[in-house]
Amino acid sequence: MATQTSADDIFKEFKEHSISQFFRKNSQMLGYSGRVRSLTTVVHEWVTNSLDACEEAGILPEISIEIKELAEGKYSVRNTDNGPGIPPKLVGKALATVLAGTKFHRYMQQRGQQGIGAAGCTMFAQITSGKPIRVKSGTGKQAFECDLTIDIKSNKPLVTNSQEIGNSFKGLSVYGEFGDVKYENSDHGIYEYLRRTALSNPHCSIKLTEPDGKEVAFPRSISDVPKRPKLTKPHPLGIGTSDLLDFAHSSASRKVSSFMVDTFTRVSQNKVDELRAIVKDVDFEKEPKLLTWAEAERLVNGFKQLKWIAPDLDTLSTIGEEQIKATIKNILNPAFMSVVERKPKVFRGGIPFVVESGIAYGGSAGRETTEGVKGTILRFGNKVPLLFDGSVCAISQAVNSIDWKRYGIKDFDQEPISVMVNVSSVYIPYSGVGKQAIAQEPEIIEEIKLSVMDCARSLQRHISNQKNINMQATKYNTIMRYVSQLALNLSEITSEKKESIEKGLKEVVEKRYRKLVDEEQKSADAAAAASDEAQQEEAAEE
Repeated sequence: MATQTSADDIFKEFKEHSISQFFRKNSQMLGYSGRVRSLTTVVHEWVTNSLDACEEAGILPEISIEIKELAEGKYSVRNTDNGPGIPPKLVGKALATVLAGTKFHRYMQQRGQQGIGAAGCTMFAQITSGKPIRVKSGTGKQAFECDLTIDIKSNKPLVTNSQEIGNSFKGLSVYGEFGDVKYENSDHGIYEYLRRTALSNPHCSIKLTEPDGKEVAFPRSISDVPKRPKLTKPHPLGIGTSDLLDFAHSSASRKVSSFMVDTFTRVSQNKVDELRAIVKDVDFEKEPKLLTWAEAERLVNGFKQLKWIAPDLDTLSTIGEEQIKATIKNILNPAFMSVVERKPKVFRGGIPFVVESGIAYGGSAGRETTEGVKGTILRFGNKVPLLFDGSVCAISQAVNSIDWKRYGIKDFDQEPISVMVNVSSVYIPYSGVGKQAIAQEPEIIEEIKLSVMDCARSLQRHISNQKNINMQATKYNTIMRYVSQLALNLSEITSEKKESIEKGLKEVVEKRYRKLVDEEQKSADAAAAASDEAQQEEAAEE
């Protein structure tokens, strides 16, 4: 008979672990899986932090990334920016403490969200090379250098070799050495990541020094710092029962009615009165802390019965239609492009989001392969390129679910086409802490489809127009091949000069051809105008 083990014996090994210990053991959850991906993840985390810091300080970002190969599978990375820097007393918490930072607790759009990325880089350097990261920071008032590591057991920063330096340096420079990584020019490498970063951040100047010493520059396309998104509140649409109770039980408001106005955007006293008329069995004069699950459930259902104004676009920082057009032209130089920005919407939790999309066709659109040019999807979340985990991303699912044949694309994978989608939100629902794929939220997928299909309708008109023009050109060329012989035959019959007859025939053909081309263009323009008018009516109804 098997010997039984008591609960006391089983729980002798029960221990509490820090968040740093968890991520050290599960570094793949932070994006450190595979040599190429791991090195790209380091650059991704440091560059996004640089962009956020510069924009919050109102500075046009200038970022320099230098990669060096130290040995087989071992590289150094240095990321330098011209941002506001980090004060000495906060550098440890900012770069070497997991779940510490300026972003997680604020209802405000930023690229970083969790306070994990920069500390993850410090930890990855520590566990793969055994070395600290070297930090140089200048705030304009003081400048210093130090080494940083993480006390894994306590999730506390260890700052060593700190020293003040001349105050001429302004910004932040972070240097680290990493093992079990690889630099590669591929669709998932650092070059491609920075190229796409330049595409979605046209105000940024980026310089990359590759391991072989080659320097690559991605100059800024515009000279305006994007507007800083405002702190916002959750929107009532999309709020769940648990969300509402969390807000209510932590509220300092004295009444449910005032709690609604204080906590949510687009809620006025008139809206509260409308809600009160629908949800009659909830006491709006009671303290929010006393709300029950059943009452919160009835309030959430009441939200769905009211008409709401969309979230304020000022709370979100998008790339912008004109900026997307400028960067697509600058980087892809396509034969055709179309760009659309949708109105703000909300998904679960009352979180506002906006979808922007663009289609580039021809030129340098698509991706070069050994088999030719293939269609590609350029995914972005808050202007940050998403290079990995495409198969589980909401953007990929939405784009791949579109019937592209309806828009003149016979086989998306075999066409010179790039579809760019950027989702902007105060909180992007990533499917993992590695932040490389957007969770498949139904509201987000639907908005992406509608946005891309708006662009695709313009592409369809372009392709149809080009086909008709090409058809007329083929007819024109075919007829022109016989004009000379026809002129010769007519000359023999009429005794007129061949050259004179040939010139007259060419004028007739040319005039007829130009008339047909003009008619095709007018027809295409009329169809485009009708489609645009229909879209405007649809938008007005929304």
